[in-house]
Amino acid sequence: MKLIKYPFWILYRLWFYILVTVPIIVLFPLLVISILKESWYPYFFRLARFWAAFILVGMGFRWKIEREETPEKSKSYMFIANHTSMTDIMLMLVCVKNPFVFVGKKELAKIPLFGFFYKRTCILVDRSSEKSRKAVFLRAQKRLRQGVSICIFPEGGVPDEDIMLDEFKDGAFRLAINHQIPVVPMTFADNKKRFSYIFFSGGPGRMRAKIHKFLLTKDLKITDTKTLNEKARQIILNQLIVFNKN
Repeated sequence: MKLIKYPFWILYRLWFYILVTVPIIVLFPLLVISILKESWYPYFFRLARFWAAFILVGMGFRWKIEREETPEKSKSYMFIANHTSMTDIMLMLVCVKNPFVFVGKKELAKIPLFGFFYKRTCILVDRSSEKSRKAVFLRAQKRLRQGVSICIFPEGGVPDEDIMLDEFKDGAFRLAINHQIPVVPMTFADNKKRFSYIFFSGGPGRMRAKIHKFLLTKDLKITDTKTLNEKARQIILNQLIVFNKN
């Protein structure tokens, strides 16, 4: 049966990269204009949300979002979620209307065309460099002062396929406490099944996401970072267990 699926999987992966590339080419002039000034970032973000929805629909994904709480337009947040797929970026964009900036690994900047905008709009981090990790905090502080939110996948990378949820790094929670902004835990249920990093896998279907109640950081101190980290991770892990039963 798998032998029959191999040609489909090859074409499906190629189709994904076509969907990623085509809207960037079509919208290229508008995208370039939208990144000329940092204050114009909300316009770029709207185009990015269209790009994300275009890809998910084109791949045959049907997303369903459950919300326990909804972000306010005028506030900044720290958005976090479990990380299992390249489609996590797209699902995050369709789930959240508040303009946010991704903090992501610098290697993605090498992807042709996509990388051109990625390195100009996201906060890049070299996880092997302490200097790079410190620079992330400075850039994130600047963006938060501009009223933009931050999005970090706190696992720091994609865990092995047999790991439901890896340990969380502290960076997102330390930054949230420093700036007294709420942490918004989000659980993505089906992205690994729909489009994991294993080449011969995946297919169209549902994508469930849940936005949990916000974790407030008011009056928290840096010494509370690990507690906040563990609380957020447990919320997402518990929801993954529930999702896996359905």
